[in-house]
Amino acid sequence: MPVIRHSLLVLAIATVFHGPGATSIAVAAAEQGERDVERLSAATDGGIWKAVVPPPGTMHGEFDNHDPIGLAAGVRIEADCSINWVDPDAGKLYCFSSATSLVFFLDGPRAYLERARAQWLRLGGGGAR
Repeated sequence: MPVIRHSLLVLAIATVFHGPGATSIAVAAAEQGERDVERLSAATDGGIWKAVVPPPGTMHGEFDNHDPIGLAAGVRIEADCSINWVDPDAGKLYCFSSATSLVFFLDGPRAYLERARAQWLRLGGGGAR
């Protein structure tokens, strides 16, 4: 497993430092047969925090995968569900567009969900899904 850890470190460095040197290091590592690096580098196009993005259509969150914080503010913000929260009481999945959005949400999830549901209906989203 040391090869995989090394590959992930090289990939993280290449993602953080967007210079040509870092990118060429990641490409060289991939060319040496470390296919995981190649696969993961394609998935990190959204930045270092989007290294694991679920394949489109595999996760189905409430509000048609729109961010509850955005909805609470009256705006539809699509999320890919790579950052999510499952309501421990209802077992429903909620998707967030950023970690910051999730952190704000966790300050008062019930209040944000109540506002998001009201705005979702107002915006013509139908039910809570």
